[in-house]
Amino acid sequence: MDNRHGEFAESPKTLVIKDESLEPKMAQIANRFLAKSESGELVIAVLGLGYVGLPLSEAYVRSGTRVVGFDVNEARVEQLNAGSSGMRHIDDERVGRMVESGLFEATTKEGALKDADAILICVPTPLDRYHHPDLSFVEATCHMLKGHLREGHVIILESTTYPGTTQDVMRPILETSGLKAGEDFALAYSPEREDPGNIDFETSTIPKLVGADSEPERQMAKAVYDKIVKTVMVPNTRTAEAAKLTENIFRWVNIGLVNELKVIFEAMDIDVWDVVEAASSKPFGFMPFYPGPGVGGHCIRVDPYYLTWKAREHGLSTRFIELAGEVNIYMPRRVVNRLMEELNARHKKALSSCRILLCGVAYKKNIDDMRESPSLEVLQILEDSGATVDFYDPFISEMPHTHDYPHFEGRQSITWDVDKLSDYDAAVITTAHSFVDYAVLADSIPLLIDTRNVTKDLSARLREKVAKA
Repeated sequence: MDNRHGEFAESPKTLVIKDESLEPKMAQIANRFLAKSESGELVIAVLGLGYVGLPLSEAYVRSGTRVVGFDVNEARVEQLNAGSSGMRHIDDERVGRMVESGLFEATTKEGALKDADAILICVPTPLDRYHHPDLSFVEATCHMLKGHLREGHVIILESTTYPGTTQDVMRPILETSGLKAGEDFALAYSPEREDPGNIDFETSTIPKLVGADSEPERQMAKAVYDKIVKTVMVPNTRTAEAAKLTENIFRWVNIGLVNELKVIFEAMDIDVWDVVEAASSKPFGFMPFYPGPGVGGHCIRVDPYYLTWKAREHGLSTRFIELAGEVNIYMPRRVVNRLMEELNARHKKALSSCRILLCGVAYKKNIDDMRESPSLEVLQILEDSGATVDFYDPFISEMPHTHDYPHFEGRQSITWDVDKLSDYDAAVITTAHSFVDYAVLADSIPLLIDTRNVTKDLSARLREKVAKA
C-alpha cells in the first residue's frame, strides 16, 4: 500500500493503546501511526531550516526517513537544494549528501506539507522591545498549517516558549480547521537542544524531551523522535515547555553569578578565571561557568524573560532571575567602561578620539551565529561614545539583519592584515574564536581588552598590554 498520503497500514504490529475503548478514535489513529512508523514509511516535515531545523532534518535523512524541509525564504530554499548549508559550522558536504540521498528537499510550497505525517515547527520566538514574548512566527505558522491539517497529523513545536503556548496559543488556531487536538490530530512539544559549533554533541546524541497531553499523542510524538534520538517522556506539554526554560535559566543565573564575582574579585586584584579553574578541581558540588561581555544566543538570552512574563500573569515575581539579568545586561557597558579607564590610565587618550577593533561579533566561538550577541551592544556603546569602530570576525564577513540592531546590517569585517593592525588604538576581544592569532594582535595594537581569557597563554611581555574585563 502507498502510505505517502496519510493512509495507514491495515494491521498494526504493535498497539500503543491496548484498550481502544478508553480513547477510541485517537487510540486507533495512534495505532495506525505507530504501524506506519515501524514500517519506515513516515514522512517528516521540518518548518524553519536554520540552526535548529537543518541539523534536525539531517538526522532524519541519516535514519533513512524522507524529509520535507519548509522555509518561507526562497533564497534559503534554493541554497539548500543546491547543496550549500549557508552555515560555517555545517559543511556543505553534509547538505550535499542530504540532497543526493533523495530523501530531502527544501520547498516554499505549503501544499507539500500534506505529504507529511509529522510536522516539526522550528521558527524564531524572539522578544519584543519591551522584553515580552513575540510569538508572531508561531502564530503565523499555525494559521498557515490549519489549511493543510488532516486527520492523523502530528504537530510538534520545538521553539523556545513559555508554559502553555502549545495548548493555549497553538491549539485554538489549529482547531479552527475543524479538527480537534487529541481527537483528530496529535499536538506535542519537544524543545530543541542544539548547541551550534559543539563538536561533542549533535542532534542524535542529545536526549530529546517529549511532552503531550494524552497517551495516544505521547506515543505518536515519541515514535517521531525514536527514529533519531533517545527520548525522555514527560507528562504534558507544559512540563516540557517549563523544562526548556529551566535548562537555560540555570545557565543565565550562574553566568550572572560569575559575572558579578568577576567584578568583586577584580577589585581585590584576583583573577576570576584562576578562581573558577581552582574551584573546578572539586569533583562534586561545583560546575564551572565563565564570565564574558554579556550573554548571547537565542535561548539563554530569551528564556528567562519568557518565564518572567508568564509569572506576572500569575501575580508572581522572578526576583532571582531578574537580578541575574541586571548583572548580565550591564556587562557590555562595563566592558566599554573598562576600555575607557585603560585608555586614559595607560595612554592618556579619550575613547572619542580612538579607533577601536572589535574582535568577534558571533555570540560564541567558531560559529557564524549573531543572535542576541553582546558584541553588538558593545559596538553600539562604543560608537555612541564617539569611537571609530571596525570589526573582525573570521566566521562573519558581513553582518546580517538582526532584531535589535538592524542598522548594522551589511557592515563588513576587515580583512586580516598585520600591517594595518597598528592603525588601531585598542582591540576588544568579545568572541573567543580559535582562528585568530592573538599574539599578533597583542604585538600590533597598544591595548587589548580581553573578555574571554584568550590571551592567558601569551608571553609576559604581550600580557602587559592586556586588561581583562
